[in-house]
Amino acid sequence: MEEFITINASHASDIFGPCDAYIKKIERSLKVSIVNRDDKVVINGSDANVRHARAVLETLVALRNRGNAISEQDVDYSIAMSMEEQQQEMLNLDKDLICHTINGRPIKPKTVGQSEYINAIRNNMIVFGLGPAGTGKTYLAMAMAITAFKNGEVERIILTRPAIEAGEKLGFLPGDLQSKVDPYLRPLYDALYQIMGADSFNKNMEKGLIEVAPLAYMRGRTLDNAYIILDEAQNTTPAQMKMFLTRIGFGSKVIVTGDMTQKDLASNVKSGLEVALKVLKNIEGISFITLTSKDVVRHPLVMKIVQAYDKYESRQKRSSSDKR
Repeated sequence: MEEFITINASHASDIFGPCDAYIKKIERSLKVSIVNRDDKVVINGSDANVRHARAVLETLVALRNRGNAISEQDVDYSIAMSMEEQQQEMLNLDKDLICHTINGRPIKPKTVGQSEYINAIRNNMIVFGLGPAGTGKTYLAMAMAITAFKNGEVERIILTRPAIEAGEKLGFLPGDLQSKVDPYLRPLYDALYQIMGADSFNKNMEKGLIEVAPLAYMRGRTLDNAYIILDEAQNTTPAQMKMFLTRIGFGSKVIVTGDMTQKDLASNVKSGLEVALKVLKNIEGISFITLTSKDVVRHPLVMKIVQAYDKYESRQKRSSSDKR
């Protein structure tokens, strides 16, 4: 089967990618041949494969026409969505703008899973965002928090994560207590700088309107009218998780993020995140969103690494089960 698609000449290089890398990836993935002839792109292959390749190219053209820069992640996700006949869902994602970074880059959900996560945050008081590294759990939560803060929906932002090494290693680091815990909170600072800008962040930090602190600092407090994000929640104990969730006051919203495959607790210690999933699953107003390797939006190699580890761990579990 042979089909033609017209691509604006000024957009062709973006859609084809550097050294035609994106087109070559589509050809390999869908087993088709794609050739650029004048102002038309010719697709050759089996009926089903040509249909999928056409859908991928049409999706990329639509994204580019809306002013988006085409990335390798867009190509990978478009291929995956075309196989599931969900191209329209991908285009709908582009309409959901959360905010802009300090450099003017728009922040939007890039996958269907991320879109469900954003909608859950909008519609629930407490949201648990679960999934592997690179799925945007923390970054999107930060974007939502900063947007709510700028819109006057909350009075402050509180970001926290457990520093589980506090009893062993922090004492060997130089400086005061804040200097010792800052390395564990650095990913939160990085996201804040990128979205809000260093100057704005520092001004609001000095006023106490933005707080970045280890989880231990939350004990004994009641947090009203705040956007609260607990990151790396898989490293909390059940007691810490209960303590954190019972700090919530009126007018607050809470997002808890974690990845159960990257637990750093001792092997004999249960994760507070794991317990919370069982205890709170039927409570109205609490939503649990699970992201997968399909939602990874870092370098495409990260998705392959996550998938490889998932397969390896599944084999290990089957092997242990067979031995028992």
